[in-house]
Amino acid sequence: MSTCSCSCSTAPKFVFSCSGAADAGEVTDQAARELSRQGKVKMFCLAGIGGRISGMVKSTEAADQIIAIDGCPLNCARKTLEEAGFSEFEHVELHALGLKKGESPASQEHINIVVEEAVKRIKG
Repeated sequence: MSTCSCSCSTAPKFVFSCSGAADAGEVTDQAARELSRQGKVKMFCLAGIGGRISGMVKSTEAADQIIAIDGCPLNCARKTLEEAGFSEFEHVELHALGLKKGESPASQEHINIVVEEAVKRIKG
């Protein structure tokens, strides 16, 4: 991870969410969007990483920090990043937070739990 050449002189922090089809995926997606709205990280496209879109991969390689948020123990976001060659990132798994797939509707309460956990892991 490195610094960028823009006037801010710091590289972005990216969050990737599994955004899966189940309720837990909706929670991860909404949590990542909230983190991005708050300006703590920038939500980035996991499908672009999985598809090896060169510009997206290069941007991610230059990121100051990467956070992956997974909705279930399959850990698709983590595995997608790993398959693309990334190994240094924070990983938030809803299952470990007590939010289980099929039992965790996308309520504001559940989204807040994930946002709070991710914020604890954001550097700086």
